[in-house]
Amino acid sequence: MNLHHTLSIIIITLVGSFRLASAQEPQLDLYVKQGLDSNLVLIQKDLSLKRAMNGLEVAKSMYLPNITFDLTYSHADGGRSIDLPIGDMLNPVYTTLNQLTQSDNFPQIDNEQITFLPKNYYDAKVRTSVPIINTDIKHNKVVREKMVELSKTETELYKRELVKDIKIAYFNYLSAVQAKEIYVNALGLAKEGRRVNQKLLEAGKGLPAYVIRADAEIAQHESKIAEADQQIKNAKYYFNSLLNRSEDAEIIYDLEKDRSGDLKTGELSVDIEGREELKSLEGNIAIQESLVEMSKQAFVPKVSAFLDLGSQAEGLRVSRHSQYFMVGAQMSFPIFQGNRNRLKIQENEIAVAEAQNKLDQAKQQLGLSAAVAKNELLAMQKNYESSKVQMEAASTYQRLILRGFNEGVNTYIETIDARSQYTNSQMANNIAAFKLLSAMAKLERENASYPLK
Repeated sequence: MNLHHTLSIIIITLVGSFRLASAQEPQLDLYVKQGLDSNLVLIQKDLSLKRAMNGLEVAKSMYLPNITFDLTYSHADGGRSIDLPIGDMLNPVYTTLNQLTQSDNFPQIDNEQITFLPKNYYDAKVRTSVPIINTDIKHNKVVREKMVELSKTETELYKRELVKDIKIAYFNYLSAVQAKEIYVNALGLAKEGRRVNQKLLEAGKGLPAYVIRADAEIAQHESKIAEADQQIKNAKYYFNSLLNRSEDAEIIYDLEKDRSGDLKTGELSVDIEGREELKSLEGNIAIQESLVEMSKQAFVPKVSAFLDLGSQAEGLRVSRHSQYFMVGAQMSFPIFQGNRNRLKIQENEIAVAEAQNKLDQAKQQLGLSAAVAKNELLAMQKNYESSKVQMEAASTYQRLILRGFNEGVNTYIETIDARSQYTNSQMANNIAAFKLLSAMAKLERENASYPLK
């Protein structure tokens, strides 16, 4: 299969995939899926998404009752106290009773001093609290939901870029491989030319200068092949890094796949409505609007209820008398905050306006970028078609000059020039072909048309 036919197959195949998402080239599509599954940066994005989803679950759990166990132990001596004159009040009575009963059944007692700070005291309780009215919880849940959506959007955004990078890296690798094949073919022609000139020189019909010139041409092509080998290696390393594979992993490609379809420029369109960047900015607007609503509801009372079940006593005693329960409700709302809430509302409203302005700017910039990508694709299509014509002309010119050289009409220098023109036209066609494919991948990215799911 010659180079022109090979490149035509690639172009037809991948242009067909550009028009129909279901007609994606199998091997490239396989590599794209592998990259989406194993890319290291994408793995980190997935972890960030899981963290955002975990934050949402935390926000949802704020509606559930909160149960805690509290244990307090303290021991004190001294401090404030109160005097109880029990002895002064009861001792005269006890004395009279002892006289009447002719006994000592009623002993004298001392006055008491009771301290406020308890000694060897504990308080153990289980508190159950539940929010009844709290608008902050609702808005926090909404914000967390939007953050999950933003994290998903960010992951999809990177996937779009990764798909484009994988495709362009794949095309660059194929371009380097094709370039090497071009130089290998040119080297074969140069060696054949040297062999012919060496035979003519040995037969006394050639010139030593032609042999020397052939050696120089061979050396030039060998240098180009070495350079192409290095480009192939670099392209392979980068492609495999995107797929998180070993740098030397083999890249499989099949140029025999032929699908019908051709690029009709009239069918090209620009559609940025599916861009993840816009979804992200719209989500940011929703978050800022939720914060505005939260600020406006700052004066809505916050009401919660609680139930305590516990035991408290001195001397670490636990008995029926030490056990207790307590139920209650709490309500709070701000009365005056120095206009801070009003200023906060204004700040959040400004943030909404800024977010909306960023969205408008993004639509304008993305639309411009997509239009530029479309124009670049049209230009690359024209360049490719032009390069095919030039390559056909160079191929015909080379055959005519070679025939003339064999018939003694043209010089060997003219054959070298003809081969050089043909090699250059092949390289130009190779470059134009893969630039066209890369331009298609870029427009696909700008339109966010690659099916990620």
